[in-house]
Amino acid sequence: MSEATIDSATGWWRTSIIDIHPGSIRVRGYAIEELIGTIGFPDMVWLMLRGELPTPAQGRLLGAALVAAVDHGPQAPSIATARMAATCGVGLNNAMASGINALGDVHGGAGQQCMELYAAVAARLADHMADGMSVAGAAESEIAARLERREHIPGFGHRFHPVDPRAGRLLALVDAARGEGAVTGEAAAIGRAVEDALAARKGRRLPMNIDGATAVVFAELGFPAGLGRGLFVLSRSVGILAHAWEQSQQGGRIKGPMPPSIPYRYDGASPRPVAGEDA
Repeated sequence: MSEATIDSATGWWRTSIIDIHPGSIRVRGYAIEELIGTIGFPDMVWLMLRGELPTPAQGRLLGAALVAAVDHGPQAPSIATARMAATCGVGLNNAMASGINALGDVHGGAGQQCMELYAAVAARLADHMADGMSVAGAAESEIAARLERREHIPGFGHRFHPVDPRAGRLLALVDAARGEGAVTGEAAAIGRAVEDALAARKGRRLPMNIDGATAVVFAELGFPAGLGRGLFVLSRSVGILAHAWEQSQQGGRIKGPMPPSIPYRYDGASPRPVAGEDA
């Protein structure tokens, strides 16, 4: 085999993430045995995605956001899907995959969408810096434009919680990290300005929810919006695992979304015969 062919084959998959040889595993240049027991899991997530180790403050803030979004009860679509799949006789990995695959634009995508919203407000602010536009003005302008287009505003309000108990805690941690110089506080200021702009437009306050708050955290930490969704999926996977495992231990066969005593509603055609050839 020629040297050129070997070079082509070895370059088929290129990665700067991990280097493995017999007896050696290095992640981003660090020996795995030195990382084990030295750094926490959020630090490892950061290292894998960013290529460097976070500061202690950055690692704590990322870990807090990952903890906050782990679970929201068995009626959350991803959790319910995993639990139903577990009663169908599939393995734990299949049940988890079923739940994770339910995390899409509507259920699971709001954090990424909210990061994109914050970025759009920041872009407006930068574009009109010479005009003296404030953060509040940029948020009002962006929200007005989106509502004019009848767009959904992600990250604010909650169908269940009048005030999402997770959001305030995360914002407080961002404020503390800003005091330590770990983050700038710009995304937090934009998030709060968006909440104010929505309240002024709607005539009632729609408090920031978990998606809006984790969007603040991930934006403050410098993650791109696409990774914001991936980080949410990583977090929620823990809840999906716990529920799928719990359901597998509880037993039960083919549990649907509702108990058999509560039927679905049929709204199709009335009973009718199939016309015969002589009809």
